[in-house]
Amino acid sequence: MSDTFTKGMARNIYYGGSVFFILLFAGLAMHTTREMPKSDHRENLTQAVVNGKAVWEDNNCIGCHTLIGEGAYYAPELGNVFYRRGGGDLDAFKGFMQGWMKIQPLGIPGRRQMPQFNLTEQQVNDLAEFLKFTAEIDVNSWPPNIEG
Repeated sequence: MSDTFTKGMARNIYYGGSVFFILLFAGLAMHTTREMPKSDHRENLTQAVVNGKAVWEDNNCIGCHTLIGEGAYYAPELGNVFYRRGGGDLDAFKGFMQGWMKIQPLGIPGRRQMPQFNLTEQQVNDLAEFLKFTAEIDVNSWPPNIEG
């Protein structure tokens, strides 16, 4: 190899590296689009789930809670709350959510307080459907324990 680093060598490294990373990115994008339908359960996406996500976003729940590891770490992870508080039963979970949302804030001194959002019964049921949907996504065992 030459003792000097020439412009031609730099150009070849630049173009070769660019082509390599463009091909790598394209391959990863193709892999993701092929694998995501196997783990995200998009066939279970209903209007109630869509409405529940709108409730989640309109009330900025992600500003305090995490969902599948994303969001703020002020309040509990809700990626598995369907199993944690509903035991995998949608009706039991909806009942829990109705009660939980009505009694907020708890008013326990020294504890973080969840605000009262004054959601309708339908909004809470839709939010429960959304949280059930997220709990069923294959997230490689996240969170690492049942309590989030």
